[in-house]
Amino acid sequence: MKNRRGSSTINSRATAPITLLTDFGTADYYVGAVKGVVLSINHSATIVDLTHDIPPQDIEAGAFVLLGSYRSFPKGAIHVAVVDPGVGSARRPIIVSARGQFFVGPDNGLFSYVLDREVDYRVFQVVEQQYFHQPVSTTFHGRDVFGPVAAELSNGVSPDSFGPQIKDAVRLPSLKPKVLKNGKVKGRIIHIDRFGNCVTNIDSGVEVNQTTTLRVNGNTIESVQEFYSEGKKRIKLFAIWGSAGFLEISAQNRSAAKMLKAKRGDEVVVETKTAKRRSSNDTL
Repeated sequence: MKNRRGSSTINSRATAPITLLTDFGTADYYVGAVKGVVLSINHSATIVDLTHDIPPQDIEAGAFVLLGSYRSFPKGAIHVAVVDPGVGSARRPIIVSARGQFFVGPDNGLFSYVLDREVDYRVFQVVEQQYFHQPVSTTFHGRDVFGPVAAELSNGVSPDSFGPQIKDAVRLPSLKPKVLKNGKVKGRIIHIDRFGNCVTNIDSGVEVNQTTTLRVNGNTIESVQEFYSEGKKRIKLFAIWGSAGFLEISAQNRSAAKMLKAKRGDEVVVETKTAKRRSSNDTL
């Protein structure tokens, strides 16, 4: 099988969805231009907007949203993520192959949380400029590099056709919480959603029950709930397992982040009287 430039290809991924995650917003032409180059290369591409409302240049926010999204998609899905404050610089464009899916974007830590979760993955540096949209702008690699590469992948081009495999992809701080000598677990807030829920990096490998307490910013949270409206209808802070698989700090009909004066990166200490680290192959 040949692609439009005559390169050898593997089995076609033409029907696989291509997702877009950016900090572009929707007021300008940027998102439409990326979609245009994708469709110019693969006329039948199915494009899914994950979000274009990542705060500008906020790599960690983009990494978390991608983490919460990608496992909902089928094998073969291609995720284009563009939160790229280093566009035009020496930072590398990369392709990540993991879980039967592909991730295309800048090598700035944006794919860190996916790499934390997936044991089996490969990363390729994109160097073959024959696959780019020409001329390549120094300010818009979403249109000129990442979109075209994703489209070529969807046409069946092998990821190793774009460049060499690398072992030193840029990584954000690990999602793994720390187990302290006294049995407590130290984590951090990794995301605050639009409802004010504080998502921590405390995962299912940490024992959490009705004896669990969380401490953050001098506040103690002593309630663990199964759903938001559980228990008495009064304003209080509680812990709850969120849909992304992490322990969250929430408040019924209120912003927990505002109540705690919390921000991303704040330390969270978890203590459970019967705390034991569960054995797990996948703690995320």
